[in-house]
Amino acid sequence: MNSPPTPPDREAVGPHFDLALMQHARERSWVALQGIRDRMHPGISESEARAEAEAVFGELGVERLWHPIVIRIGANTLKTFREASDPDIRLGENDLYFIDLGLVFEGHEGDVGDTFVVGHAPQQQACADAARELFGMVAEAWRNQSFSGQALYAFAEQRAQAMGWRLNHAIKGHRVSDFPHAVHRAGDLGTLEAAPSSGLWILEIQIAHPTEPYGAFYEDLLAI
Repeated sequence: MNSPPTPPDREAVGPHFDLALMQHARERSWVALQGIRDRMHPGISESEARAEAEAVFGELGVERLWHPIVIRIGANTLKTFREASDPDIRLGENDLYFIDLGLVFEGHEGDVGDTFVVGHAPQQQACADAARELFGMVAEAWRNQSFSGQALYAFAEQRAQAMGWRLNHAIKGHRVSDFPHAVHRAGDLGTLEAAPSSGLWILEIQIAHPTEPYGAFYEDLLAI
């Protein structure tokens, strides 16, 4: 009788994996995100913003994308990664948007995301700030308490509720590695029963206002 196949190691990496290159990809991805932010302005559409992003990538020498450029504006900030945006939305004078990038530098994957406000929109700014703050609290729990991936997202839900925001449960983080990480089929961070190792997992936080049509997103590499 044949024994069942051994499940793949959820923290397996490829032969060229290097933690220093993971950090390099992370840093360059944040530079790219800032470059896109500098090109955002009231009236721009998401498709126009993606075209601006492509120009930034050319300037920075991005090797390739490992996931499509995601730029969400206004009410589209409630959408999850795989949901289609309303194509008619443009950035208002007092509005918010987020950028989600999956880029490859020197054969390693960077994945970063952040939310920004234009004009005077204090409630939207509070939402963007809360996503960053919540990310920081969850990352600190990982560093100091060795929480499992499952425990991290349970903690995130509790803290989001206490802060007055709604956590998007469909967003639960994922693996990165030397490209392509997908060959390892690691699943979501939020299903990991062990404490995630440094430099291998992306913590994603997406929250929404409990009643208004907007939300915020922040993601980065969990690293010591």
